[in-house]
Amino acid sequence: MSLRFVALAMAAALLLTGCARHRAVTVSATDAYGVQVPADAPIVSHSTDEPPLADDPVTESAPMPTAGTASLDWTNAVATVDAAPESEEAYLLDSGDRVRVFVYGQPNLSRVYPIDGQGFIAMPLIGNVRARATTTYDLSRRIAGELSVSYVRDPEVSVEVASYRPFYILGEVRSPGQFSYVSGMTVRTAIAIAGGYTPRANERSVVVTRTFEGEEQRIDVPPSYRLRPGDTVTVKERWF
Repeated sequence: MSLRFVALAMAAALLLTGCARHRAVTVSATDAYGVQVPADAPIVSHSTDEPPLADDPVTESAPMPTAGTASLDWTNAVATVDAAPESEEAYLLDSGDRVRVFVYGQPNLSRVYPIDGQGFIAMPLIGNVRARATTTYDLSRRIAGELSVSYVRDPEVSVEVASYRPFYILGEVRSPGQFSYVSGMTVRTAIAIAGGYTPRANERSVVVTRTFEGEEQRIDVPPSYRLRPGDTVTVKERWF
């Protein structure tokens, strides 16, 4: 009787164990990809935050610059642009100059006019027009104003210097006298035109005489000084 009880107990135990195993197998869970896996299956992490495997080489890239962090060092910067030269004063016409006047559509008025001793040019239709102490731009406006009164409707006038009045050079140069002026001429080039210095010339002492608004001015200048039409250059004599 006791042996039969023991056998029944063992059979019941075996039956309970098998049910437990069957239940563990049939109970499942769903992973991240929707696949059912047994409950007792090992859990595998799919986190993207895991570090790479030790045998997987990782290439390091240079850090990208952050916006707004770049800076320039101007301490040793070198200026490569020279200062702009001073603008030359506008040239004022005077007696001895010759101007070329062009009036659009009026060939009889377009020609070269000399400025007389009184500072005027004589044009057909409008007669004498004052040119002394004016720029070519001012003279063109003056001519246009005279023509528009009774002769030409909305005249278009342009004026340019055809030839400048001469300059003069005196003193210790080889060929003193009167010479034609060239735009941009300096004292040095004027002396070269006159044949250069004489042996007795004082190369450090040059006087330029210029008439401005009826008044004569005398100034000591260096060889690089820029001349104007009508100037008189005087090279002095040295004493030793």
